[in-house]
Amino acid sequence: MKDKTIDYILRATWQAVARMYNEEASKFEGSMAIGFALLSIDKENGTPSTNISNRMGMEPTSLTRTLKTLEEKGLIIRKKNPEDGRGVLIYLTQLGKEKRAQSKETVLIFNETIKKNISEEKLNHFFEVAETINDLITEKKIF
Repeated sequence: MKDKTIDYILRATWQAVARMYNEEASKFEGSMAIGFALLSIDKENGTPSTNISNRMGMEPTSLTRTLKTLEEKGLIIRKKNPEDGRGVLIYLTQLGKEKRAQSKETVLIFNETIKKNISEEKLNHFFEVAETINDLITEKKIF
């Protein structure tokens, strides 16, 4: 473990999490990206498409492809934003709401399993470290 760098641990862990979510989502003909997108859409009031990319930390071009997939699968519909004619609101269909609920349940199971196996103190340290790393990157204090 001594020879592994911090970025290696972060990358390897995230890749393992992504692989796990993708394996689970494939049982429901989905993917991690689809699940996270569904979770980023307000289930009752819809969400502006620009907010979805911000919530997911995704580039707009990648989001466009994801939204197209969601629409093709009948999980979302797009409607003009009545408050801003240039914008679009994304709404979940009934099927989209069902898939969103499955995604939420999957995330909750993951979180509960981690909480059962790692002490609250260690998790708090993990969150503090992650927040510090994010702050250092955001504030451009590394390079």
